[in-house]
Amino acid sequence: MNKLGVSIYPDKSSQEANKSYLSLASKYGFRRVFINFLTVEGKDSLEGFKDIVRYAGALGMEVIADVSPSVFRDLKADYRDLTIFHEIGLAGIRLDIGFSGIEESIMSFNPYGIKVELNISSGTRYLDNVMSFLPNKDNIIACHNFYPHRYTGISREHFVETTEGFKEYGIRTAAFVSSNHASFGPWGVNEGLPTLEEHRGLPIAVQAKDLLNTGLIDDIIIANCYASEDELSALGSMNKEVLELSVEAYVDLPQVERDILFEELHINRGDVSEYMIRSTQSRVKYKNYEFKLMNPIDMEKGHIVIESSLYGHYAGELHLVLKPMKNSGRSSVVGKIVDEEIFLLEHIKPWQKFKLNIPR
Repeated sequence: MNKLGVSIYPDKSSQEANKSYLSLASKYGFRRVFINFLTVEGKDSLEGFKDIVRYAGALGMEVIADVSPSVFRDLKADYRDLTIFHEIGLAGIRLDIGFSGIEESIMSFNPYGIKVELNISSGTRYLDNVMSFLPNKDNIIACHNFYPHRYTGISREHFVETTEGFKEYGIRTAAFVSSNHASFGPWGVNEGLPTLEEHRGLPIAVQAKDLLNTGLIDDIIIANCYASEDELSALGSMNKEVLELSVEAYVDLPQVERDILFEELHINRGDVSEYMIRSTQSRVKYKNYEFKLMNPIDMEKGHIVIESSLYGHYAGELHLVLKPMKNSGRSSVVGKIVDEEIFLLEHIKPWQKFKLNIPR
């Protein structure tokens, strides 16, 4: 099951504000918390962290702290003994900077079940090295970085290549999305905090849809603070099992056409076309229905077509347009995918299921 998460930065905000945010996120089904431990300065600085971790735990949320070898030194911790992290109440530790491989393997056998989260984004053979030391895979998870500086986020190509390596080992993965309402993160730069550069500035639910649609990411974490309640609600109510595309209707649709758009589970045919995504079950289901011609304009990328009965055998078939096409005068253009989601059409796979909905 996919999990949603938020991030908090105790050195940047008050305990009251963080607790209020966690309570709100919990209300919308968020179950993970990313917390920055890189600012910890010895054991004496831990009380505030312990308090917020306990609070999150009481809400049923698991907290994973960003750590590095320097944090281990500051806390006088040892990779062979994770007791201090257990005493804080952490569910896991994310290794922002890793060790040599053997240390991660040994940590994964800790008696507390603390997860050891590896950094996906680095793009080295680090994972293979860790796995060569035969860790306890049940306690190994992984997460991408986030990038506050505009244009520094990773490319889709790098994202896919690095994440596929972790999925080949069957490791649970996470990545970050960026709130467009938030005002801060771990550093002074505030230009968003996505994992993928192309996500910067997109609506938060669109970022999450894209990550989940890759089939490579299990958990989605909002990187910056504080996401708005509308953003939390949008992620909490999002269909995490099937890609749902938001639609603008062009015409006042009859009930059958409306049912085809919004009630059917659509399937992209396996014999794919470069011009359109074809969902054909509706032409079978409604083969005796007369599909009247509506709005027969030329087609642009993102348009939604339901073929009229003038097209005979194809009547009732639904198309999502991938390339501009001339209208033969027999195709009804009934709506379009909202602009910010049109790029998702490029990533719908053969035989993939999808749904359409009116934006909330």
